[in-house]
Amino acid sequence: MLRLVTIPISHYCEKARWALQRAGIPYREERHVQGIHRIAARRAGGGRTTPVLVTPQGALGESEEILVWVDGRTPPERRLFPSEPAERAEILRLSRRFDERLGPRGRRFMYVKMLAQPELMIRFNNQGVPRWEDRALRLGWPLAVRFLGRALGIRPGVEVEDEAVVWEELDFVAELLSDGRRHLCGKRFTGADLTFAALSASVVVPPAYGVPLPQPDLLPPEMAAFVQSVRNHPAGRYALGLFEERPGPA
Repeated sequence: MLRLVTIPISHYCEKARWALQRAGIPYREERHVQGIHRIAARRAGGGRTTPVLVTPQGALGESEEILVWVDGRTPPERRLFPSEPAERAEILRLSRRFDERLGPRGRRFMYVKMLAQPELMIRFNNQGVPRWEDRALRLGWPLAVRFLGRALGIRPGVEVEDEAVVWEELDFVAELLSDGRRHLCGKRFTGADLTFAALSASVVVPPAYGVPLPQPDLLPPEMAAFVQSVRNHPAGRYALGLFEERPGPA
């Protein structure tokens, strides 16, 4: 069976899970905490990041690579990246935009907020990881905070910049949808839709996700208000709707 190496709460890992489950491809998820995930990813044949999908043909260490691999095992009418060149190019353009802007900025924004809530963070972060990793993260929390600060480039005030970019991306998606189209590139669900929805998870905090996420009633008031405002945004509502239609495990 395929192996998917993940950080369970990661929205890039959710992107890979979603694609595999949508295609009905069985896999076994191997969950790890931050920091230790780098060792697990390298051992699996990837780089320093997750997800890593271990296939009979080798390891795939980027979420876009995983989606393309899945597409090769999906009927043409359901593929995330169609073969028609112009359509495929537009879907890839949007997907990569979300990979480069929404994904990293939304992730860092929420990490800044959640690192100040260690009990809540650890409770949801460590779901399904090996017991020793759970203990290690709890005991080494100050070290983990410093590691994440360096890895994500956290500095005073960066969350203000990140929030601005998040709203820019939400407005961008809302503008695309404002002409009444059903999906970002027309009538059909594509890799652009999957990528946007998965990477919006850090700020829309969907109730339906690969692992449970802390819902607004568990969040501090300021964070809860932010999540609710994202959910009320047209792009946030679109993302939540896609998550409601998201398939479960194969």
